[in-house]
Amino acid sequence: MRAQIEVIPCKICGDKSSGIHYGVITCEGCKGFFRRSQQNNAMYSCSRQRNCQIDRTNRNRCQHCRLQKCLALGMSRDAVKFGRMSKKQRDSLYAEVQRHQQLSRDCLAGLGGGLASDDREETGEDITHSRPYSSGGSSSNLSDLDDIATLPEGLLFDLPLTPEEACEYCSLEMLGVGGGSGSAGSGSSSNQSSPEPSTVDLAELKHEYIVPENSLLTHSFLGSLPDNCSLHDIERITQNVVKSHLETSQCTTEELKKLTWNLYTPEETRSFQLKSTEWMWQQCALQITNAIQYVVEFAKRISGFMDLCQNDQIILLKAGCLEILLIRMCRAYNSSNNTMFFDGKFASPQLFKALGCDDLVNAVFELAKSLSRLQLSEEEMALFSAAVLLAPDRPWLTESQQVQKLQEKVYVALQHSLHMNRATIEKLDKMVSKLPQMKSICNLHIDKLEFFHLVHPETAYSFPPLYREVFGSEINFPDSTNS
Repeated sequence: MRAQIEVIPCKICGDKSSGIHYGVITCEGCKGFFRRSQQNNAMYSCSRQRNCQIDRTNRNRCQHCRLQKCLALGMSRDAVKFGRMSKKQRDSLYAEVQRHQQLSRDCLAGLGGGLASDDREETGEDITHSRPYSSGGSSSNLSDLDDIATLPEGLLFDLPLTPEEACEYCSLEMLGVGGGSGSAGSGSSSNQSSPEPSTVDLAELKHEYIVPENSLLTHSFLGSLPDNCSLHDIERITQNVVKSHLETSQCTTEELKKLTWNLYTPEETRSFQLKSTEWMWQQCALQITNAIQYVVEFAKRISGFMDLCQNDQIILLKAGCLEILLIRMCRAYNSSNNTMFFDGKFASPQLFKALGCDDLVNAVFELAKSLSRLQLSEEEMALFSAAVLLAPDRPWLTESQQVQKLQEKVYVALQHSLHMNRATIEKLDKMVSKLPQMKSICNLHIDKLEFFHLVHPETAYSFPPLYREVFGSEINFPDSTNS
């Protein structure tokens, strides 16, 4: 559907649109501009008469008039609802798409008395290659997310699936979807064509990971328990989080120890190095997607997480899942030979040469090495992961105070655990000191993913839906949900 929506120009400036963003059909530039204006609570002024024309060529000249046009046409952070479009909205959108498609066809037909079919395919690719859309039935295109509590078996991500992908995604056991015909599996998605490199402003696409100075995780040991948190509460929280962690670990510590010397041979490593960049990215995306499913389950089992509003659950998972994967990664790292567990065997950094991301790979291995030196117990790792997940400073949270209360209890439980294990204050400080390094890796991953998507859009389109959903919210994936 999104490939068809793109025939409608950006409502703000008239440039090529990339989908529905904040409730309005816009281009990537206007989407990024509006997002920044809301995140920064920007106050712009107009040096003219507050009636500047906003189009593709002069949209950057007056921020005030551009923002006012965004608001006047209905852009709103509140428009990023995790619900479904009404049938009336879908039909209206479909009618507008058809109008623009007809105008495009009429325009093409009028060029020089008509074009040959081969020429038309070359000049009208966006029209002829758009996927079919049906306004009938109960399918909901552009649907984002229903209430998590009402989804079958607690499905967390109602991903924008193509009909071909729906069956595959709904069989993911760790997300508890089963074979039901719930809301996620019935609808085809909005399909967003890959952006033209000339229209993508990389500065507008980057995630920003910042550790606020007043973040709870920048504080050292608390002197006493909070007033609303008894020792019994701390022990109950610890048991809950550790149980959730152990039940959602891909491999037990014992299993990993048995496989420690099950290494990729030099011949196998060379075979990986000779693979194409696209193939290697696809393999890594599959492995990461599998791991994300376990992180989702971990989050769902943490006491209080499912009581948060659906918007905040998704924001916390999208923003924190890679950081949790990085923490968990130290379990799968062998410091004696600098190898990492990957797809059944332990691999050296050289195995990932084909990715073309040596700096990212080396940064991941360096973090794993530094985390492994801390010799975190499963309990410490579990509580640290939960504290990182429940970060109240994530942008766009609607109930940040509720999230902060959950994090405070988990963080106190982590302090208590370290104290009971006779750990020093320095150990907690060292754990917290890894956060900037982890966030730097998250930023670097997004940078690499942006570049890969621009160079290999078709391969990026074939990445697993969950991977695109988690990491593609600010990258113009063909059918990722923008939120």
